[in-house]
Amino acid sequence: MSPTSLESPSPRSKFHPGVIFRGIYDWVIHWANTPHARAALLLIAFAESSFFPLPPDILLIAMGVGAPSRALGFSLICLIGSVTGGMFGYVIGMGLWVVISGWFYTYIPGFTPEVFQKVSVLYSDNAFWAVFAAGFSPIPYKVFTIAAGATQINFLTFVVASILSRGLRFFLIGGSLKMFGPSVKQILEKYFDLFSILFLVLLIGGFVLVKLLL
Repeated sequence: MSPTSLESPSPRSKFHPGVIFRGIYDWVIHWANTPHARAALLLIAFAESSFFPLPPDILLIAMGVGAPSRALGFSLICLIGSVTGGMFGYVIGMGLWVVISGWFYTYIPGFTPEVFQKVSVLYSDNAFWAVFAAGFSPIPYKVFTIAAGATQINFLTFVVASILSRGLRFFLIGGSLKMFGPSVKQILEKYFDLFSILFLVLLIGGFVLVKLLL
């Protein structure tokens, strides 16, 4: 039996990235067909758009693997949670940023005064494409949602760009899982450690991109 199979995980430190993400994967698969999983997906998608560091994609993938026929529905939940969370981030930026900016700079990865200023400049050039790029790519979306409110870009532009970019991202994942569910499940279970490390690299890479490109 493969040492990376779910039935016989190899012993390793509990802080190993594969162990951390395997725990999330196993938990979500267990609840994939319950309302609790949907609620968790909605809340994490909402929170990730303004302050929570973990993207909802890994939950979406795990739930879609467990129930491929419902993957598009899970994608819709992700979209609703993420866009409404983005609106909440916009409100934070518009009304509370002066008060709480210090907390974000201290505790939320990706937030620095320099990055925030550069994002604000991007909005002055082309707000729609700045939001779209952040919503679809590994770049931390939360930085852009709060900056959008702080700079008060057009709210409708912000919402439309968020719906299109987040929808494209989540429905690409959901559609792939719906079409190739059983095959994807076998691949993920066989190479889960590799995928978990790759996911972690992409997550960290998103924050690095903010510093290098902005």
